[in-house]
Amino acid sequence: MQFKRKTNRLVLQKYFGRGRFFVTTCSNGKRELLRQTQMAEAIVESLRKEAGRSGFIVHAYCVMPDHVHFLAEGNSEASDLIRFVKAFKQATSFSCRARVGGPLWQRSSYDHILRGQDSLADVAWYIWMNPVRKGMCENPRDYPFSGTFSAAWPEFRPTEMWVPPWKEKLEA
Repeated sequence: MQFKRKTNRLVLQKYFGRGRFFVTTCSNGKRELLRQTQMAEAIVESLRKEAGRSGFIVHAYCVMPDHVHFLAEGNSEASDLIRFVKAFKQATSFSCRARVGGPLWQRSSYDHILRGQDSLADVAWYIWMNPVRKGMCENPRDYPFSGTFSAAWPEFRPTEMWVPPWKEKLEA
């Protein structure tokens, strides 16, 4: 018996244009494949290249040992988040396949379309604080595999600590 995979996507039109998106993609099996400096640097460089090719600005990113978070904003009406994430995952899978010895990423990624009340600075700081929350560093600026391609870190100041909507439900 063949099971049909349930999609976690909204209608495709939601992923086009000048939207702002919080994206998480996990390594295959949540293995710590991205812990090595060379791997993490390759992921960051690929994210930078694919964002430019796909018409996205990456305001914040963080490469953790088993997943990547990034905050992207379409910079034209033709920007397509689904195509961007797919191209990013394909490029990194191809360049890192020999080191990993199999699939690099889980099949799907998780995304959250930011709403008007979601502050870019708050979401960026949520992403940058990930290694601090995991005890990997004390100051997010000390973590070598996070940053921004759009502005200097000091330009982003959180107004409050943003919590993803799916975590708010768990904490309530």
